[in-house]
Amino acid sequence: MAQTEKKAGLLRRTSSSKKPLKEKVVLMYDEIFAKEDPTKNNPRFWDELFLMKVNLEYLEGKLESLDGDEVMKIKDNINSLFHHCVQALGEEHQIKVVNALQTLCALFRGVHQKNKSATGFDIINMLMGFDKAELRMKELMESLDSLLCGDGSESLKSLCLKLLLCLVTVTDNISQNTILEYVMINSIFEAILQILSDVSSRAQHGYDAVVLLALLVNYRKYESVNPYIVKLSIVDDEPTLDGMGMVIHHALTEYNRQYKDKEEENQGGFFSTLTSMVGSMFIADADEKLSVQTNEAILLALYEAVHLNRNFITVLAQSHPEIDMATTPATPVPASPTTPLSTTPPSLDMMNNPELPLDPNLQTSNLLITFLKYSSIVMQDTKDEHRLNSARLCLIILTCIAEDQYADAFLHDDNMNFRVNLHRMPMRHRKKAADKNIPSRPLVCAVLDLMVEFIITHMMKEFPMDLYVRCIQIIHKLICYQKKCRVRMHYTWRELWSALINLLKFLLSNETILLAKHNIFQLALQVVNLFNMFITYGDTFLPTPSSYDELYYEIIRMHQVFDNLYCMVLRVSTNAGQWKEPASKVTHALVNVRAIINHFNPKIESYAAVNHISQLSEDQVTEYIHIRCTVLTDFNGFLQRTLTFISQMVTPAVTRSPELSSLLCSRRTSNRPLSSLSGSPI
Repeated sequence: MAQTEKKAGLLRRTSSSKKPLKEKVVLMYDEIFAKEDPTKNNPRFWDELFLMKVNLEYLEGKLESLDGDEVMKIKDNINSLFHHCVQALGEEHQIKVVNALQTLCALFRGVHQKNKSATGFDIINMLMGFDKAELRMKELMESLDSLLCGDGSESLKSLCLKLLLCLVTVTDNISQNTILEYVMINSIFEAILQILSDVSSRAQHGYDAVVLLALLVNYRKYESVNPYIVKLSIVDDEPTLDGMGMVIHHALTEYNRQYKDKEEENQGGFFSTLTSMVGSMFIADADEKLSVQTNEAILLALYEAVHLNRNFITVLAQSHPEIDMATTPATPVPASPTTPLSTTPPSLDMMNNPELPLDPNLQTSNLLITFLKYSSIVMQDTKDEHRLNSARLCLIILTCIAEDQYADAFLHDDNMNFRVNLHRMPMRHRKKAADKNIPSRPLVCAVLDLMVEFIITHMMKEFPMDLYVRCIQIIHKLICYQKKCRVRMHYTWRELWSALINLLKFLLSNETILLAKHNIFQLALQVVNLFNMFITYGDTFLPTPSSYDELYYEIIRMHQVFDNLYCMVLRVSTNAGQWKEPASKVTHALVNVRAIINHFNPKIESYAAVNHISQLSEDQVTEYIHIRCTVLTDFNGFLQRTLTFISQMVTPAVTRSPELSSLLCSRRTSNRPLSSLSGSPI
């Protein structure tokens, strides 16, 4: 018996020479693409069409094969097809509704793919007729809203969301999708919130709902009033915000789990043994194997939630047991049209269990910790543009978090400590830290660790300048909060100082190459200003007075870098050129650092010569700095008390000298060194 095969709507016997047969639905599609009205010979044409299984491949292919003129010739039939699809959404027969939804998907995709060069108004005219577009879209959005909020099947709701995602993503630039004007007018925002607030609906459709909301929020957000932005910014319903956070959390957790699985897979067996034998010559290959597709859609949703809704910040901080998703069996997802976004939603069973038994021995986690782990993976490799954009979005989200007062309070809360296992890039000169050695600390320490990790691992030829600028800005915002609220963090600040100095060293070594592409003086100024923050206000947030000794030691130890930087910016600022002004700003900012170097360096050299020590150890230098700072502080206190006594004894008619006024106005604290170190030696 001859084998029968089905392809592109054709039925044919391979052993027969007869003309191949077509499916009935394909024949009906051909009637629509003819110039005549398909109901002319069959009044029940549209009723029969929606009772037949849709052939998406044939319908989309047919639309894409037509040029603009041919489409306009059959415009009335396409308009009629669109109209009857919308009407079929109100039918009680669910088969008709499903077929209508799938047909609309094919219409949106097919017309847009073939007519990318056409204006939005032309595409609207091809699909539904410009004179009736407002009415047709109003009917469509009302029907979709009813289906999403109704008691229909979950697969039907899933199809509605797929159709909306298809509608939103048919153009490369969402703001050029003119059809979305009608989606703005006929809002489905409440339907999306209802899905997120309900546990059952969220488990089935939460991922698509969150991605759809994130995309709609970005439609012409800077050009006109977007109602989705306004509504999202004022949402204060706790179940809804929690639901949104849960969807984002599990999507990021799934990514982290996939990366960890690949990492463990590559660490075992022959490959690991071979890599150990020959060193790190296969590190690049390992990184390539560990590459997991990033999820920008869910990152965009997290950014919009954090950026627009201040109430969402509380969701970041909600603690729950850390779950090993690898041990949880995944629930099969019912078949549905492929989403236009190449992202995979998390397993449904995880999102369906928001309440879990608390085990006192179980490590707790939250959305912020999961995001930090995700960021540490994404930031490892920024060589291709896709992952570079992902890293940029992660840093933008962290900037929003660092700017929020409540988030800062949570980050610095010493009563809420977490053990955050950040992923670190494989490097030849360091060993991988064991998970069990990670201390339990406030979350700000993990954020700073992530920033330090980025600084030391991305000094490369293709220098990601904008990412470095954002990274330094995040550190600056966190330190500003610590200064303002006098929060003393027990953090290994020396690692940060060392990373910043090495960054300056890299900028100096690659000045010619980098200046051809970037304004490196902007970044250098940010780094120097960070040191100025530590020098000037460190007594308000550094944990101990000895921290100042360590800071001064690092500056003095690496003084050559600061000296070279000063020479470079002085050379550029004294010559007429493009970088004169930004370089002069760095020159002025280096005053404090150079004052420390110029004050201590000669004295340390003299101390070493007097004591016949060829090379001072770190402890010796630190001890000397500590003694000098103590002497300076004690003398300054004595000087202030003496001048205060003198000022009380003199008559008011006596005019104070500028030097005396300056000394009287100076304010000192017990552990801050004398700020004017460039003055005469004591």
